[in-house]
Amino acid sequence: MMCVLCSQSLFVEPHWTDRQQEAGEPVAMAGSDRERHRRRDWQHRAQMLNHILGCYGLSLDNWQNRHYVLSDRKGRSEMVSDLGALWPAAAQLLGRSLDPLDPQLLDALSDNRPACEG
Repeated sequence: MMCVLCSQSLFVEPHWTDRQQEAGEPVAMAGSDRERHRRRDWQHRAQMLNHILGCYGLSLDNWQNRHYVLSDRKGRSEMVSDLGALWPAAAQLLGRSLDPLDPQLLDALSDNRPACEG
């Protein structure tokens, strides 16, 4: 018997943004430099994404450096496995699509403000 969260980790093909392993190289092992680098990348990516998602009232948490947990201010959340699944999940939580060219978003990001919505 296996929990749903564990089974998602085992049977999901890595998103291209998560692939750092060249053909023939060993898989990153716990405690290795490659694994530490991968974890730092995940943390940095989550931090950057939170800056953008905060403009829509959403936040992103890193779950074991394997998945993201996307949440809104109402307490709803959804687990997403990669960046490809993040944007549709964000649109579903918001009830509308996210516009990367939204002038309010671009202004807030250029001013380095943490949130866009009033």
